[in-house]
Amino acid sequence: MALTLCFLLLLGLCGTTVSEGLPSPTKSPDVLEFELPAMNYETKDSYDAGPIGGLFQMVRVFLHVVQPNPFPEDTLRKILQEKFDISADYEKPESVILILKIISYEIGIIICAVLGLLFIILMPLVGFCFGLCRCCNKCGGEMHQRQKKNGTCLRKYFAVSLLVICILISIGIVYGFVANHHLKTRMERTRNLTDSNFKDLRTLLHGTPAQIDYILGQYTTTKERAFSDLDNIKSLLGSGIHEQLKPKVVPVLEDIKAMAEAIKETKEALLNVNSTLDQLKKSTAQLNTSLSKVKGDLEQSLNDPVCTVPPAAATCNDIRTSLSQLDYNNNLGQLPSLDEHIDRVNNILRTNLSSQVQKGYKSFNDIPEMVQNQTTDLISGIKSTLNSIGSNIGNISKQIPIQDKLSNFMDYINSTETYIHRSLPTLEEYDSYRWLGGLVACCLLTLIVIFFYLGLLCGTFGYDQNATPTRRGCISNTGGVFLMVGVGVSFLFCWILMAIVVVTFVVGGNVEKLVCEPYQNRKLFQVLDTPYLLNENWKFYLSGMVFNKPDINLTFEQVYRDCKENKGIYATLKLENSYNISEHLNIQDYTGNIINDFENMQVNIDNVVLLDEAGRKHLLDFNSSGIDKIDYDAYLAAVNKTPGELNLSLFADNLEAKANDLPQGNLKQSLKSTAETIRTIYHDQVIPLEQSMNTAYKTIQELKHNSSGLPARVTNILSSLDSAQDFLIKHVSSVIVQEMKKYGNTIIGYFEHYLQWVKISITEHMAACKPVATALDSAVDVFLCSYITDPVNLFWFGIGKATIFLLPAIIFAVKLAKYYRRMDSEDVYDDVETIPAKNF
Repeated sequence: MALTLCFLLLLGLCGTTVSEGLPSPTKSPDVLEFELPAMNYETKDSYDAGPIGGLFQMVRVFLHVVQPNPFPEDTLRKILQEKFDISADYEKPESVILILKIISYEIGIIICAVLGLLFIILMPLVGFCFGLCRCCNKCGGEMHQRQKKNGTCLRKYFAVSLLVICILISIGIVYGFVANHHLKTRMERTRNLTDSNFKDLRTLLHGTPAQIDYILGQYTTTKERAFSDLDNIKSLLGSGIHEQLKPKVVPVLEDIKAMAEAIKETKEALLNVNSTLDQLKKSTAQLNTSLSKVKGDLEQSLNDPVCTVPPAAATCNDIRTSLSQLDYNNNLGQLPSLDEHIDRVNNILRTNLSSQVQKGYKSFNDIPEMVQNQTTDLISGIKSTLNSIGSNIGNISKQIPIQDKLSNFMDYINSTETYIHRSLPTLEEYDSYRWLGGLVACCLLTLIVIFFYLGLLCGTFGYDQNATPTRRGCISNTGGVFLMVGVGVSFLFCWILMAIVVVTFVVGGNVEKLVCEPYQNRKLFQVLDTPYLLNENWKFYLSGMVFNKPDINLTFEQVYRDCKENKGIYATLKLENSYNISEHLNIQDYTGNIINDFENMQVNIDNVVLLDEAGRKHLLDFNSSGIDKIDYDAYLAAVNKTPGELNLSLFADNLEAKANDLPQGNLKQSLKSTAETIRTIYHDQVIPLEQSMNTAYKTIQELKHNSSGLPARVTNILSSLDSAQDFLIKHVSSVIVQEMKKYGNTIIGYFEHYLQWVKISITEHMAACKPVATALDSAVDVFLCSYITDPVNLFWFGIGKATIFLLPAIIFAVKLAKYYRRMDSEDVYDDVETIPAKNF
């Protein structure tokens, strides 16, 4: 019944469900993760027999020795084609050949069964004849033992042989007890196994609608993500366009901003240089005035009469000659003023170029806002389209009548479960009878071997080597009696035990070789999948049952394998041949309208102005201001002529030295006083002036350097500005189309990913049929093979082994009893003669 249940489950879900080739899901940006609710099943998909599994494997090895032939696929196909009736035309050559093939395959089991039947027939006859023979004082029945020289060795040999045989029989009995108990405990677990399988099937049936609801519910999640992106079109699409334009626009605006700062810096530099030059001019004039006064004072002092008297006259002449060193001529006064250039720059700066740049930034940064304002109506239309897609997917789910089929199949499960539960008590009752019969069989063998053990125990420990056969002790005699009782019980019951062994061997061996092994290696499925086997008009029987289309390649082996791998019913039964879901979940059918909406989206940002005409004029005016045409070399040459060339300090020292050569008087004092005045001028005027001129030189040099590249820089900025503005006017549409496509792909990608996931979930994961394969495994591999066949095979193996070893045990027990029992007569030897005489 369990096999019927599994087959019905494969057919019950066929209905009008479908499958398609399994496409790989397309990864969308920020992929939405979907996962069907997991179904937890109780029944294990594998069975472990535990330590006793080694014994089962030993029996399988024995069966392989007895029946080494491979699984007869061709023979079984022929039998199925004959519908198991090979006797109707048995005279036909085909039937004869088929029968011979069956005999050839079963030859090992047949031989063992024939030997068992011979044992069953001959053992009662042999026992009957042996009993009559014993009653006639034959066959060891005569209570007389002849003395032999090797009697002691024979007695020990018989005892050891019987002990070894009894041990082997005991091992077989243990196998029988273990197998009988194992079969009983496994039959007690059958109810739990059945309940867990039915619970798993119900979990599958009840979980499938929940999976359908989950699949439909995930559309809402997808739609909410899409709606969120549509509402954020400003930051997604607008910012995307903004980011694409940034490399083209921002550097230009930054250059203009930097140029505005450069113009301001140029103005400051001009003002600084102009101010410095004015100050230098004043300082230079003051220095010339001071030097002229000193020079006049010296000339007046040299008119002193002392200068006419040698040697003072020579000194005065030297001083008079060196007065030219006090002359300092500088061209600073001839340099033109920078006021005109400063006025031009001031006029340019009346237009705030920085504010013009900020306006350009604002116009450029308003692009996302412009995109949002221009797409409001389009976004509303796309949202309506997405809502309609949800309704269509819900309608498709209703067109797949999985839930209806599941509801109908629930009746099959309920009726089957009721039948099994109603039959289980009867099965358990019959199993109790079987267990009792097996226990009786094991106990009979146990009783026989106990008699043999007692006989060996009493005979061995009660035997007295000094006692004659007629005077043996009671214990020894009791041992012999036990041995003969064991022999008698063996003859009485061994044929019954062998009958049990033969029946269970033939049945269990064939079930193992014809059902269990081919089921595990799936050759049984291959036989069932033979074209035109189960129905002569159908190439593939299963597809004919499911779709009424027998040409579809749907096999039992493939269905079982897919269910074993926990694939969905849709893909397992290839239901796309009945309802192709790919035709109803065609992505283009749902996303085509959305794609058209995005393609027709119009976004106009042509009115973005990076720099207005006032700002452009600002740059052009600065470019024509003539800053770069100032004669900086003349300024540098004038500033570079420092008063340090006068070397007033040295002049003052020489003047003082020459004054010291003069005689004491007013002239000497006047010259020394003038030397001090020159030093004062040097420290107070020359050194500061020299420092100011050095600073002015560096400032003018830096201004020259900066202003030399300004025209080219302005020209480049204007060129880049024209290029960027031209790009915004003529080529920005391509950027918008590109970003629009990317944004549309993001929105559509959510639904493509969702629809792909829906198809994969329905075709691969929804209604995963692993419980079906598990139920079939539970019925065949676990219940029939592991619960029943393996213990039954171990039972006949153990009992048969013990029963066969009863034959040598009987022989040795009869021989050994002669040495333990008390005889009625014995051989007596005369001292003279060697001829024995019977003593009565």
